[in-house]
Amino acid sequence: MHQPQPRGPFSEELLAVLRTVPGSVEAEERSAGLAGAAEAALAGTSDVSADEDVQLGLFVLHALHYQGVDGVDDRWELHPELVRAREVLSGALEAQLRAQLPADDVPGTPQAVADALFAMAADDDGPSLARHLSGRADATQAREFLQLKSVYQLMEGDPHTWGIPRLGGRAKAGLIEIQVDEYGGGNASRMHSALFAAGMREAGLDDSYGSAVDRVPAEWLAGVNTVTMFGLHRRLRGAVVGHLAMYEMTSSVPSKFLARGFHRLGLPAAAAFYDEHVEADAAHEQIAARDMAGGLVVDDPAVAADVFFGARCVLHLDALAAGHALARWEAGESALRPADGTNARSGAAELVS
Repeated sequence: MHQPQPRGPFSEELLAVLRTVPGSVEAEERSAGLAGAAEAALAGTSDVSADEDVQLGLFVLHALHYQGVDGVDDRWELHPELVRAREVLSGALEAQLRAQLPADDVPGTPQAVADALFAMAADDDGPSLARHLSGRADATQAREFLQLKSVYQLMEGDPHTWGIPRLGGRAKAGLIEIQVDEYGGGNASRMHSALFAAGMREAGLDDSYGSAVDRVPAEWLAGVNTVTMFGLHRRLRGAVVGHLAMYEMTSSVPSKFLARGFHRLGLPAAAAFYDEHVEADAAHEQIAARDMAGGLVVDDPAVAADVFFGARCVLHLDALAAGHALARWEAGESALRPADGTNARSGAAELVS
């Protein structure tokens, strides 16, 4: 990922630290203050999930665990001061989400778990970006949507894959079965991230991972940061399973609308990505809800409540992100962060990276 532009004091200091050489006097002196800078950033915000400085900083810290950041020494990944700062930010994000979301009663059988998750999904009344893309979005909004989604879709599968070595039995087998499809069954060109990249290229967008991060608002980064937080912590293995279960269970129907919208706008490669998910996720949802989530609740009851917490986080954060984009579009503005310091609606040419 390229180095993004900072959005506040914490991300500015973090990026400055990452440009130094680990182990040098300058690096050690500057990194020693990162956890304090993270605490100061949190003290200055009333909403962790919508704070640009906090979410970008956490996103960059998480990127070190994936394919890295351009020009940044890989030794920073597990540097104690960076891990300490990451835990300050992710701890605050987790605490806010737990305070905002209701606790659920945990059923005792795999089928009852699946039924409860399907009921949770059916009760969701969050705003639908898919329906807007299906019939109302113009070409500019469709390109913006691809950029907003790219921070997750270009690494689709990776955050949940952290869960594989932390699970056993039915939950592990179910997760692997789903992830095999995410990675194209071993065919690199059929990996879901590769299919999404093809849709971005078709739309005239840069398909390299993180190419759009400077334009993606905090509300969209928060969703990616949350699932990465789940994946990186063994104690949150229940949450990563619940997150994936709900992600699969709420994907098939919206994907039909999204495919229809991209076909309507003359973007067949982007439509093909969502056509793939209509079929794949319809098959995955039963595996995810009953075998993976239900199996984990029965086999590892200590993390059973977190399965439902992770599932609720999907619905909550998707609603925040969708509401943000739809409000901007309804106001005739761009859903992307401004490239020129204004909130004016971006033209299609501006969206091409």
